[in-house]
Amino acid sequence: MRASLLPVAVALSLAAAGARADVPVPPPVAVVVDGRLLVGTQAGTGTVPVFVSRDWSHQLANIHRVVIVVHGYQRNAADYAQIVLGLGPPAETMVVAPQFLAEDDIAPRNVPDHILRWRREAWASGLPAEGPVPQSGFDALDALLAALGNRTMLPNLTQIVLAGFSAGGQLVQRYAAVGKGEGAIAQPGIALRYVVGSPSSFVYFGGERPQGGTIAAFADAPQCPQYNNWRYGFAGALPPYVNAAAAAGVPELEHRYAAREVTYLVGGADSDPHHRFLDTSCGAEAQGPDRLARTRSYFEIMQRRDAAILRHRMAVIDGAAHEAAKVFGSPCGRAALFDEKALVDGKDCPGEPR
Repeated sequence: MRASLLPVAVALSLAAAGARADVPVPPPVAVVVDGRLLVGTQAGTGTVPVFVSRDWSHQLANIHRVVIVVHGYQRNAADYAQIVLGLGPPAETMVVAPQFLAEDDIAPRNVPDHILRWRREAWASGLPAEGPVPQSGFDALDALLAALGNRTMLPNLTQIVLAGFSAGGQLVQRYAAVGKGEGAIAQPGIALRYVVGSPSSFVYFGGERPQGGTIAAFADAPQCPQYNNWRYGFAGALPPYVNAAAAAGVPELEHRYAAREVTYLVGGADSDPHHRFLDTSCGAEAQGPDRLARTRSYFEIMQRRDAAILRHRMAVIDGAAHEAAKVFGSPCGRAALFDEKALVDGKDCPGEPR
């Protein structure tokens, strides 16, 4: 199954991008999944590998829900697909896992030239690919949602859950902030939920940050002038996809984001300030010392800024560290992915449903 998009303006701009020097370089991926998704934009056409749990080359009338799960920094899409499938999703659920490859994956796995590849984790921030065309991971999510909105293939689809963990959680959170989302689906009757699992950082809509137990103007801004630039905020260094979305104005983006259905999940033991894949740049450190603190603070600031329209939830998973299987496999995780009851009323849900 292949999908293409209507053209959108995309240009190559990596001036403020690049890989972080504070994170170790993982080895090439062990497996490149065998499905393919065509991503077409004004910049050209690229392809993203994608795992699909059903044969989507023909009509799937029994599928009512699709769970898209986005891998972490190690780009192991097959492992993430198996985590979700191992939870025993309801029979009417299809699982899809896109794979965002790095340049280092290409030669060792003999990946064809048309496959999109990014500089390390640049895909998680929506930055343009290094090749074969400068498309964003956000463009790929647009294309995937458009493909799933095809009523010929999925005539009875009523819900898409877009979930990500760690670096995948960063991609999903930022896509929820700037992505086309429901507009990319372009079909009535299909609800979209975003599940943001244990990201290393968030994109903020203003200059406030956690400050000594409260939320206030960031006191260390002179020492960290980039703290509110993309990927942490909208003050500067916006990549092409984000720049186009921000043309509507950051307040409009915030209003749309607050009104979208977003669930934040984080392990109650995901509190290691020295985790090997934790962003320790000053822009990330401005959001808190670890993933647990950063998630709590971000949820709190969204409650303060947008309480009247906020459709967001947060759950802290008791006993889970930076572990996708434990976070997604908890009662709160299953509720977010499969609409099970725990997250709705908070009963029998380890952690802190809010």
